[in-house]
Amino acid sequence: MPLFIQNIREDRITSTAELFDKYPHLQENAKAFRSQPLTDVDPKCLLYVQQREFATTTPADNNVSVIGSEDATTCHLVVLRHTGSGATCLAHCDGSNTYAEVPLLIKSVTSLNTCCHEGRLELHLVGGFEDEAMTSHELSLNILAAFQQLPDDIHLQTCCITEMNDIVINAVHRPAVYGVGVNVKTGKVFPANFPYKGPAEDLRSARTFTGGQMVEIYDPSRGLVKVGPCKWSPNMDFAFWLSQDDAIILKYLSTSPKAEPPHFVRLIKSTIQFLLKHPNSDGLFPEGQPQLFHRNESGDWERVAC
Repeated sequence: MPLFIQNIREDRITSTAELFDKYPHLQENAKAFRSQPLTDVDPKCLLYVQQREFATTTPADNNVSVIGSEDATTCHLVVLRHTGSGATCLAHCDGSNTYAEVPLLIKSVTSLNTCCHEGRLELHLVGGFEDEAMTSHELSLNILAAFQQLPDDIHLQTCCITEMNDIVINAVHRPAVYGVGVNVKTGKVFPANFPYKGPAEDLRSARTFTGGQMVEIYDPSRGLVKVGPCKWSPNMDFAFWLSQDDAIILKYLSTSPKAEPPHFVRLIKSTIQFLLKHPNSDGLFPEGQPQLFHRNESGDWERVAC
């Protein structure tokens, strides 16, 4: 089923270059988007989404004003919003299973549209750059193709991806925008920084590092962040990486070593240390129950009993 661009049905996109040539307004929109100043998002209104996670809520949510994610190099950040209900989803996609992931995003938004039949689904894509392996190009096309295959009409609004999200600094290609936020009250999508990436940052990173697939992390009906349960087994090979210098970690644990943000290695080491401290995940989820977090009166995410 179609992807719409300026209300024109687009059935097949064979390259991002062709897409931007055919629709020059997407180039102009991307340039305008990436030229915006970065916003530092207040953690007390934020729901942060890590790699291979997505979250969805509505403007009626009193716990969340902004959904956001960053540290996307070849990864893409996907925002899907229904203009009638205001139901808004943000996902951090890395290409692990794109065609299975995109329908989950649609379902999460449409499931919150029960009282609203007017409006349309609008799509915003940000991420990737001109990387040598062309990983970004492949992911851009796969995400667009996955949305084209759905039975829902999707209207592409922002497309700041791959070549349109590329800058060159000291002869090195890197993303112009690494992170975005979306205001769930207004629908505004904007470039952003996130000093806080919790709750349970190391646990969530460990889930992805050990092969966890795309997962929904938020229950908007209860205002709860849900983590796990997830599984991994003891692996002492993890300790090897802690003995390596930063260049080796970048070379082998990143899809884009030259373009990673400065804190990439620190976050990788923190995740590995967490895995070594918890070689078996069972103890983190007593009786197989997830870890749940709600926002307390101070605006911080606080763990609660299941």
